[in-house]
Amino acid sequence: MSYFWYILLNNVVPLTVMIAIGVVLYRAFKLDIKTLSKLNFYLFSPAIIFKMLYESSISLVILGQTLLFFFLFFALMFILAEIVIRLRRYQGGMIPAMRNTVIFYNSANYGVPLNQLVFVGDPFTLSIQIIIMMMQSLLPNTYGIYSVNASKRNDMRKTLRTIMTLPVIYIIPLAFLMKGLDIPVPGPIYAPINYISNAFIATALITLGIQLGSMKWKLNFSDVMLANVLRLLIGPAVGFGIVMAMGIEGVMAQALVLSCAVPSSLSSVLIAVEYDNEPEFTSQVVFSSTVFSIFTVTSVIYLISFMT
Repeated sequence: MSYFWYILLNNVVPLTVMIAIGVVLYRAFKLDIKTLSKLNFYLFSPAIIFKMLYESSISLVILGQTLLFFFLFFALMFILAEIVIRLRRYQGGMIPAMRNTVIFYNSANYGVPLNQLVFVGDPFTLSIQIIIMMMQSLLPNTYGIYSVNASKRNDMRKTLRTIMTLPVIYIIPLAFLMKGLDIPVPGPIYAPINYISNAFIATALITLGIQLGSMKWKLNFSDVMLANVLRLLIGPAVGFGIVMAMGIEGVMAQALVLSCAVPSSLSSVLIAVEYDNEPEFTSQVVFSSTVFSIFTVTSVIYLISFMT
């Protein structure tokens, strides 16, 4: 029960307050969500990715195992999402919207503090979560953008050029290179990186709030709940099956399963807003999955305690 209240008070309530601020700001000033979206893609997200990768301690063995787990999990969740898309006979933008809310999850500003709460600041489990976070930052900015534009039959050459302008695909190898070669970041540059990365969570959540505030709130209940079931219930079950199949045990298995249990990613909203692809549905899924995760994540934390 203490986990429930801790998650509620330290994860969900602060997120909800920031989202509510975004709603109020939109109602008061009709803020331009496209500008905020671009700031997230081109400034705040690259800064926090660089900072976390540069400051992390990740061994090659853990990197390899975690990446293998991630790609297996991603592939299986992708297949499950595709099955649902075919059965529901989605058309147009709903295809990538449903897919993105299932396969992209909030591994950064929800997953990292959750990991450190459950594992009491363990640097080993943090390194696992950071690898997951890295991939969950790279894929939305590459495949996520590609899939949305493909559904709209946009010029793929233009889409690829757009992807190649996104800083995050260069920031990740740069952070690894500088860390591997022990290249220090000059203080006058690292200080702005810290300032900008500290603003990422607030800006992303306010962007979500502004999107929610601008919606007409025509709730598509069945589709929203279906995305929640896939993300919050099926996701951790698939993660558990993969760690069992890979023979991973102990705290690493627990950390990997927990990483699958978090709600849908803010990146899904940013992509939906930036490319006008079902932003209302996506925002509703991200918001509702964050609220429902109070109960589902608490259950996952309890269940992984039996994994040895």
